[in-house]
Amino acid sequence: MTKFAFVFPGQGSQALKMMDGLADVAVVRKVFEDASQILNIDFWSMLQEENTVNINQTINTQPLLLTASYATYLAWLDASNGKTPSLVAGHSLGEYSALVASNVLSFSDALNLVRKRAQYMQESVNPGEGAMAAVLGLADELVIEGCAEVMAQGLGVVQGVNFNSQGQVVIAGNKAAVEKASEVLKAKGARKVMPLPVSVPSHCDLMKPAAEKLAEELTNVQFNTPQIPLIQNVNAQVVTDIDELKNGLIKQLYSPVLWTRSVQTLVANNVDVIVECGPGKVLSGLNKRIHETAQLFNIHNQDDLNKLVLALN
Repeated sequence: MTKFAFVFPGQGSQALKMMDGLADVAVVRKVFEDASQILNIDFWSMLQEENTVNINQTINTQPLLLTASYATYLAWLDASNGKTPSLVAGHSLGEYSALVASNVLSFSDALNLVRKRAQYMQESVNPGEGAMAAVLGLADELVIEGCAEVMAQGLGVVQGVNFNSQGQVVIAGNKAAVEKASEVLKAKGARKVMPLPVSVPSHCDLMKPAAEKLAEELTNVQFNTPQIPLIQNVNAQVVTDIDELKNGLIKQLYSPVLWTRSVQTLVANNVDVIVECGPGKVLSGLNKRIHETAQLFNIHNQDDLNKLVLALN
């Protein structure tokens, strides 16, 4: 029997009209209606706007992507008569979608959490003080080494924060330190270093104040034992212990996303079909580079659902 995993995208996968292909699926519209009632924000209307200003605000992006990914997951359950994946994982924010899919968190609790998470992240660094950049074509070890050299010079925080696939690492931290590290990493042989258009330097030490606030929020939230095994970002391991799941979410804010290793953990668990559940195809691009022989699927419309049902029967 085919073992398949669902993986959920993080911030950066949002786009206007991204759910139009599933607009006729009743459960999808219901999830968006529920989200509107919980947060008093009409995300469906936001997706139909003329520009991306609102969907690109971190405080909107995070709950919007959670809503879209969860709605897509429920559309799959409907289409497949409740066929659940063998494993789930999510990239950064996507881990919350994975937690909802595995029934660790309720959708309502997760939605409120990610809205607050976004707020706390935004508050941790003054506008213009943080930066992120993608480093292409350099070994992970050299990225870590280069960032450590810059930090040793006292220019501020800069760290490798997303280990996305072989030869693709994102760095984050104070703007001056990220700019200096970009020069250092080019000198070490990086093929390209590209600044990213983000307002928050995620997953670095600058997010520790946000992590402290999130830790407080988590004490008031009901966590359940996962019904589907879940791979966490911070250690790329399958985690079932509730306290460990909570700690992983706190650490995740200031720790690297170990996506390469997470996909390797899927492979080690004999997964050969990986489904990106949510908007965009960012993770599928990374997954192809990490696990070249995996069958990869995306769910953006009814045709995608039908193809996946056929493939997994």
